[in-house]
Amino acid sequence: MTAIPIWFVTPQNFPALRDEIGALAAGFAEASGFEAKPGRLQLLPGPDGKLAGALFGEDPDDPLQAGKLATGLPPGAYRFANPPARAELATLAFLLASYRFDRYKKASRPAPTLQAPEGVDFAKAERIAAAIASGRELVNLPANALTPSALELAAVELAERFGAEVRVVMGDELAAGFPLIAAVGAAAAEAPRLVDFVWGRADAPKVTLVGKGVVFDTGGLDIKPANGMELMKKDMGGAATALTLARLIMEERLDFRLRVLLPIVENAISGPAMRPGDIYRSRKGLSVEIGNTDAEGRLILADALALAAEEAPDLLLDFATLTGAARVALGPDLPPFYTDDEALAAEIARFAHETCDPLWRLPLWRPYDSMLDSPAADLNNAPAGGFAGSITAALFLRRFVEGAKSWAHFDVYAWNPKARATGPQGGEIQSARALLALLAARCAGG
Repeated sequence: MTAIPIWFVTPQNFPALRDEIGALAAGFAEASGFEAKPGRLQLLPGPDGKLAGALFGEDPDDPLQAGKLATGLPPGAYRFANPPARAELATLAFLLASYRFDRYKKASRPAPTLQAPEGVDFAKAERIAAAIASGRELVNLPANALTPSALELAAVELAERFGAEVRVVMGDELAAGFPLIAAVGAAAAEAPRLVDFVWGRADAPKVTLVGKGVVFDTGGLDIKPANGMELMKKDMGGAATALTLARLIMEERLDFRLRVLLPIVENAISGPAMRPGDIYRSRKGLSVEIGNTDAEGRLILADALALAAEEAPDLLLDFATLTGAARVALGPDLPPFYTDDEALAAEIARFAHETCDPLWRLPLWRPYDSMLDSPAADLNNAPAGGFAGSITAALFLRRFVEGAKSWAHFDVYAWNPKARATGPQGGEIQSARALLALLAARCAGG
């Protein structure tokens, strides 16, 4: 079957393309009011009345707009007749936008497919799109399906698929070694746990990923209002991000000693639930007063980060749907990140820009450290007042990463409030593509 051509159109190349697509198609486009503006799509008929091709307004500043083709075109096989300048990103956008969460709802019609463009590593683009689709699927699953044991299973299956060494810490061992994780998950029907897997040669540079795995967050005794709970199935988006990046690292066989730590809990309400004012001793030894039971993510991350830091990894990255304050500051599309490492910050910014996977650095502002003070413990998990909520959460985590050679925290949203060019409304994986490019560049540079 011959693939249907897609022509990428700009005001500069449109005059020449009129001759290439033929008088009939050019006349139809003109009669339809098509203009060579970014994101515009125009279907073109052939002499037999069937679809002969399509025009698409190229956006040189945002190649991911090409993802609109995957939702705007009718079913069929397509090819880029004149690949755009950043064809790899345009190809990836098409593949990313092809994802649908249809586990509980029958798809309305077959999705269009794309023929591998010349000069593009299509297999790599397919791997990235598939990994992100898998992460999106985890975020989209309802909490009655993605229970703590189900998220554990997803992580263990991924680890075993690549031959990683994996262990799961639960019960008395978890309570003794990870008291904050145990406290947060104590009220749930399914027990809290920590998934820990390691992949790669032992003497390679150590990269450790930590992902917040709260499969549902009621807020605990400081209960959320109903509208605040509606999306709390996505509170394991940090774990989904860590698993997505881990899968990509292993698929690309990047030469790192990779470790993945996922503290997995449900923040529920029952007799054993932690209470405001309770004090717990963390894995690191710091005592933590519970100022708010709805600030649970930083608690489980603290124990996991403390474990990660004990072996002094070269790079420690954590991912969490941690604060509403981050969304107030930067919105749903632009996750903030935090780090003390200036060179790492520059790398993250560079690769976020190059991959169109946006990230924005916010400061670990030292004067706000005092907001974490508690009169009864070493620190409080939720400073009163609500100011600088994303920053104080990052400062809280910073207390637990001593020993890591370099650390960055990503406060991701993991959700598209509405459909985007690269994907539908629902679960999203943010930062993984940028960090994959960063890590691949480090491998290439030795």
